[in-house]
Amino acid sequence: MIVAIALDLGTTSIKAALMDHHGMLRHIVTHPAPAIDSCHGRYESHALQYAVVAEQVLKECLAQTQTQNNPPLGLCSQRSSFLLWDKTSGKPVTPLISWQDDRGASCCDRLRMPSNTIHKLTGLRLTPYYLGPKLSVLLQENPPWRQKLIQGEWLVGTLDTFLIWRWTGKRHFITDASMAARTLLMDIHQQQWSDTLCDFFDVPRSILPQIRPSTELNLTLDNGLILQASVGDQSAALIASLANNQSEALVNLGTGGFVIRSFAKREVASSGYLQTLVYQNRNRQVQFAIEGTLNSIASALAPYPVNECCIEDLACNDIFCLAEPSGLGAPYFRNDWGIHFSQPLTGFTPRQVALLLLEAIIFRVARILEEFHQHAPLNQVYLSGGLSELPCLQYGIAQCVIFPVYHLQQKEASLQGTAALVCGVKAIYHREMQKIENKQTGTVLMKKYRRWKEWLDALLSPPHG
Repeated sequence: MIVAIALDLGTTSIKAALMDHHGMLRHIVTHPAPAIDSCHGRYESHALQYAVVAEQVLKECLAQTQTQNNPPLGLCSQRSSFLLWDKTSGKPVTPLISWQDDRGASCCDRLRMPSNTIHKLTGLRLTPYYLGPKLSVLLQENPPWRQKLIQGEWLVGTLDTFLIWRWTGKRHFITDASMAARTLLMDIHQQQWSDTLCDFFDVPRSILPQIRPSTELNLTLDNGLILQASVGDQSAALIASLANNQSEALVNLGTGGFVIRSFAKREVASSGYLQTLVYQNRNRQVQFAIEGTLNSIASALAPYPVNECCIEDLACNDIFCLAEPSGLGAPYFRNDWGIHFSQPLTGFTPRQVALLLLEAIIFRVARILEEFHQHAPLNQVYLSGGLSELPCLQYGIAQCVIFPVYHLQQKEASLQGTAALVCGVKAIYHREMQKIENKQTGTVLMKKYRRWKEWLDALLSPPHG
C-alpha cells in the first residue's frame, strides 16, 4: 500500500519516490536538474526547464502506483535558490539564481554593523548564500524591478514558491516556514517576515509570499495531486535521521559538513552556532535545531588518497591542522583561516597529509559535539553523508566522543523525511543504522585531540598588546 509520494528538488538532480506503509521508499525516479551556468560568482539555471523536468519525474513516479487514488504529495526543495517571474504570463524574468551565487556579497559588506541583530532574529549569519542579500542587490541594480514587484506585475520567490504557484494554476503564492527561515528576512521566533530585516535589506515586505506551515497544506495541484507538505531539503533529511528530542545529534559529512541536534528553546545555547527552523506544523508549533558547520571539507580531501588511510595511523605526529579551505564554519566563522598546518610539511607524502586533514575533521566534529553535550547531555550520534563512509572518520569520531556513534544506512534521506512529514513524522519513522565499534583501545588520538583544542584556541585568540 502506497501512503505518500515525495519530490526532492535538488541542485544537481530531481528525484521522486513512493513510500509504502512500512516506511520504505519504492520506485525512485531520478533525472538530472538543468545544468547550472557559473561565471564570476554567478550561478544560474533555466527555471522553466527545471519545472518541466520536475513534472516529468512526478509523472514517471506516479505511473508506478497501482491504486485508483493518487497518494498525497510532499515536496522538499534546495534552500535559497530563487527567481522573479511575470504574474500574468508565468514566464521567468530572471534565471533560477542558485543558493551558490555570491552576488549578494556587496550587500553583506554594507550590512556588517547590524549583523548581530540579523543573527538574533534569524539564527543565521550574514552571508551571500541567502535570498535577502541577493535580492537586495538585484533591486538596487534594477530600480524598475522594485516597482513591478510592488505593483504585483512580477512575483519573487524561492523554487518551491514558483512551482507551487505554477502547479496550483496561479492560485497560491506561498512558502513554508522552513524555507522562509533561510532567506534572512524572517524572524524565526515570530515565524513571520520581519520589518526590521526587510528594512536592513531594502526589500519591500509586501512582495514576499505568504508563510504557511510545513504540513497539512491540503493544496490541490493541476495534476490531481494534493500537496500536503513542503519543507527545505536539509530539514527533510533531519526528519529522516533524528528523533524529535535533544538526546541525539546528526553529523552529516558531504561536500561540507554539519553537526546538528534538536533544540527546544528559542535561543541559541552557545554563541556562534546556527539555529535552524526544521519545520512548523499546522498549529504553528516549531521544531528547532542548533548547528555547527564545517566548510568545503570534500574539496580539502579531494587531492589526497583518503581511502588508503587507517585509523591506526592517526595521531602519529605532533602536527595540528585545519581542513576547511573556505574558512572555518560555525561557531567560529573565521574566513582568515583556511587549510592550515602548525608546522611545515616538508617531505610529507600525500597519504600523511590526508591523515592530518582527516584528524582535523574528526577533531572539529568532536569539539562541536562536546559543546552540545555540555549544554544538554547527548545519548547517541549518527553519521551520514558520502564522507561518513570512510572508516577512518567513523572510528576517529567514535574514539573522540563519550557516547555511542552509529552510521546511518539510508541513501535518500531527503525523500524519506519528506514522505514521513506527509504522513506525520511519528506515523512513519524508519532508520537503518550500524554501530561503530571502537577498534582501538588506546588513547593516543584522544590525547592529540586535547592538544589540538589548546592549539586552536591559541590560534583564534586575539593578539595581546
